[in-house]
Amino acid sequence: MRPPRNPLLSTSDRKSLVPYRRLSALALSLTLGTGLATSVSAQQPLKYELSFPNALHHEAEVTLTATGLPRGRPAELWMSRSSPGRYALHEFAKNVYRVRVVDGAGRELTATRPNPYSWSVTGHDGTVRVSYTLFGNQGDGTYAQIDVTHAHLNMPATFMWVRGLDRRPIQVTFHPPEGSGWKVATQLFPTAGEFSFTAPGLQYFMDSPTELSRFTLRQWTATAGGKSYPIRLALHHLGSEAEADSFAALARKVVAGHMAVYGEPPAYDVGGYTFIADYLPWASGDGMEHRNSTILTSSGSLAQNMGRLIGTVAHEFFHSWNVERIRPRGLEPFDFTRANMSDALWFAEGFTSYYGPLVLARSGIQSAAEYAHGLSGDLSNVINSPARAFFSPAEMSMQAPFVDAAAAIDPNNRANTFISYYTWGSVLGLGLDLTLRQKGHTLDELMRLMWTRYGKTEVPYTLADLERALGDVARDPAFAHQFFNHYIRGREVLDYASLLAQAGFLLRPARPGAAFFGQVQLDYGKDGARITGSTQIGSPLYQAGLDAGDIITLLDGHPLASDSVFQAIKAAHHPGDLLEVQFQSRGMSRTASITLAEDPRLEVVTFEEAGMPLSDELRPFREAWLALIP
Repeated sequence: MRPPRNPLLSTSDRKSLVPYRRLSALALSLTLGTGLATSVSAQQPLKYELSFPNALHHEAEVTLTATGLPRGRPAELWMSRSSPGRYALHEFAKNVYRVRVVDGAGRELTATRPNPYSWSVTGHDGTVRVSYTLFGNQGDGTYAQIDVTHAHLNMPATFMWVRGLDRRPIQVTFHPPEGSGWKVATQLFPTAGEFSFTAPGLQYFMDSPTELSRFTLRQWTATAGGKSYPIRLALHHLGSEAEADSFAALARKVVAGHMAVYGEPPAYDVGGYTFIADYLPWASGDGMEHRNSTILTSSGSLAQNMGRLIGTVAHEFFHSWNVERIRPRGLEPFDFTRANMSDALWFAEGFTSYYGPLVLARSGIQSAAEYAHGLSGDLSNVINSPARAFFSPAEMSMQAPFVDAAAAIDPNNRANTFISYYTWGSVLGLGLDLTLRQKGHTLDELMRLMWTRYGKTEVPYTLADLERALGDVARDPAFAHQFFNHYIRGREVLDYASLLAQAGFLLRPARPGAAFFGQVQLDYGKDGARITGSTQIGSPLYQAGLDAGDIITLLDGHPLASDSVFQAIKAAHHPGDLLEVQFQSRGMSRTASITLAEDPRLEVVTFEEAGMPLSDELRPFREAWLALIP
């Protein structure tokens, strides 16, 4: 990521920012000890120290020393409110306490709180040293987790920063607990010291998650387009060496598969790429992309979840190109003081979600049948969702600050108004790829063109740029304009049954003839079954007037005391049947009639599974689409 046009910077500060891609090269030369003949090198670095004397209780002690500050001007210390790769607010200041600030002579200074996220320090002598305690016990891609087994650090959740000093180089030294045997996995630039690292500025530092633990390391070299880079897998888990070897072998296939899509790896700033994986019972499921690394977390083990976990690897590594370098303008530059919004997450996240499973199939990790089954859920959700009446994929993308692990206590109606940009974008990627293949082109060509124009140059793109690139790939600007009008800015869906059929995949009802009340969550108790979420627009329950909080007492004359009773009632009836329901709604006893529908859910299977031959006409199309990558 490149330095932000941060609203906290003065106009002169903004003008002096050096583009990130230049800073990376400069930082590397600093790491190698060659020196810097630039204004960046002349600035005194910000220095961080991090230790863990109370790791047992999830605390770290952090110190930041900033020197060369203008006297008479307050120093403003901030904790981030957002984090690269996330789109909502997370308010990291809530886990910071015991804040103490001194000057260069060790004289204690007063820090006032102008807002919940920052501390203002006056009366300093040009040096400010702030120390604080950080609590962290959430092992995922957004937060920090500190315990006796590891320090898992997302930087915005861990480190304060100083307003206006975004371009200062950064030095950080970690002090592991004595006898812990911890090592460091990070995309920060190494130094001669085992636990000391550098970053060229705030943006790179905040984008550099770090794991300290006794992790298992696997390494290999990935080569594509005449370029080779080392790939590292730092794996903190409770499994065996053999499981680590098997997982690394799968990850190696994924890396090769994605590099085949683009034809070359990115120019990784630290000379390689690192997967940082925590698969531990006390971790939380997540995956988070970064410029030269990714965080992978799960409470599941490799032994039980290797297939699912490699799917996250496949998603996050594709971000090495798409999002980390092919960046939508709405996320560039990233602002740590607010939620970051984009209208292109259907492409940035959704097309990435399309390519993750696709590369698993191309690499031979999944069979064609397994890949087909994996398409079922997303297709069914998008085609059947009432949310398409409210927002387009571009508009759904702009909902991210409200749904991307955002916290709220009030009920919402997202069951009716929201389709994940991951889901809809993945389905769009599938439809566009199959459509382009009808025209003699592929989605791979579009991704390579976006890489050449916007990834390698690191010029952020707009929706208009995407539409133009699609027109150039298809050699048909009118097609691209129509596609965007109908399916990106519009809310229509493609004819997926026909598109999939050309590859010998059948889109069909998953439960033909089955009775359907609607997708509903029921909480069973002594009084009946409480509906725990919004009923879906157009469903039989919705049409009968039932909604969240209502308690169904009798259904078709039967007390609704358990899920087995509910399933038995469904099994005994057919679409079109009329059933009476009695329920409690806001203190009132009500009766209504429910007309059952046919279950609208869909599935994808291969022609072979459906007992249909895969003709010689269709076989080349499927093979070209799912071609194995050597």
